[in-house]
Amino acid sequence: MPAPSLVARVQRLSAEERRCRTAFTREAITEIMAYGAMVGSAVELFQRRERCMDYARALIRDYETAGHSFPSGQVFIARELAAGKGRFARSWHAPAGGLWLTLVLVNTLLPQHGRFYSLAVGVACAETLRSFGVPASIKWVNDILLNNRKLAGTLIETDRGLHGAEEYVLIGIGINVNNDRFPSELLGLAGSMKEVLGRETPVEEVAARLLCKLRWNLGLLHYVEARQLAAEGDTGEPPEKHPLLESWRQLSDTIGRRVMFGFDIQRQPQYEAVVEDIEPSGGLVLRHLADGAIIIEHAGEIIYLD
Repeated sequence: MPAPSLVARVQRLSAEERRCRTAFTREAITEIMAYGAMVGSAVELFQRRERCMDYARALIRDYETAGHSFPSGQVFIARELAAGKGRFARSWHAPAGGLWLTLVLVNTLLPQHGRFYSLAVGVACAETLRSFGVPASIKWVNDILLNNRKLAGTLIETDRGLHGAEEYVLIGIGINVNNDRFPSELLGLAGSMKEVLGRETPVEEVAARLLCKLRWNLGLLHYVEARQLAAEGDTGEPPEKHPLLESWRQLSDTIGRRVMFGFDIQRQPQYEAVVEDIEPSGGLVLRHLADGAIIIEHAGEIIYLD
C-alpha cells in the first residue's frame, strides 16, 4: 500500500473510531479527533532503513537549517530495520513482516500532560492488537504482552532540534505482525500476531489501525489539557480522573503483579515489589516487599515475577 493510500485508509477508519467512542459526546469526539488529526497526515515508507528515529532526527535538522517548521504528525515506516534499538540502546529485532514505525510530534503540551505520552501510546498499541482479535495487555511502561510474551514495544525520545526553539517527541513503535522467527535469545520471550491468529495480517492494515488509535489517544491527551486549562488554568497537575488512566487500567495486566523494579532492569535490578496502582500523575505505585514502603516510580522498568 503506497503512502497516500495508507493516509486515505486512516481517514476512512476515523469514522469507525468515532462510532466506537460511545462514552463521549458528539462534540467531544469531534474536538478530540481534530486534535489528533495531525497524526499520520504525512507518511513516508521505506523498504529498509538502519533506524527510523535517526532518519527523523536528521530530517528535523534539514528542515530547520532551511528555515522551515517540521510537520508535526509525520510518520516514517520501514518494512525492515537493520539497526533497530529499544531502551538503553538495546538491539531490537526488526525483520521484514513486522511493523516498524516512528511518529514525530512537535511537543506543545505542558509537562504534567506530556508525562502521559507513554500511556497514550501504550493504550493505542493494545487497542490496535485487540481490534484484530489479539487479547494483548500493557506491561508498564509500554511493552505489549500476551501470555508473558512480547508482541510489541514502544520507545519515546525527545529532541530539541537545531536551535532548541522546539521540542520534538519521537515515538517509536514495533509490532511483531507476521515475523514469527526470533533469534535464540528471544525464544519464549517474543511472539507475533501471526502465531496468535494462525494467519498473516496485512502489515498496512495494522499500520492504518494503529495510526487511527494514535489519533484518538493523542487527541484525547490534548483535549484533556485544553479542558483543564479552560476550567482551572495551569494547576501544575493533570486531572485526577484522566480518561487515559482508566483506559490504561482496563488494558494493563500490571496492577497486582509481583515485580522486580530497576531503572535499567537488565543491568541493575533494584527491588521486589507488588504493583498497587497507577497514580494520577502517571507514576507506578509500588509496595516494597522488604519493608512495605509505598514507592511511586515515574521512570524505570519492571519484570514480572509471577
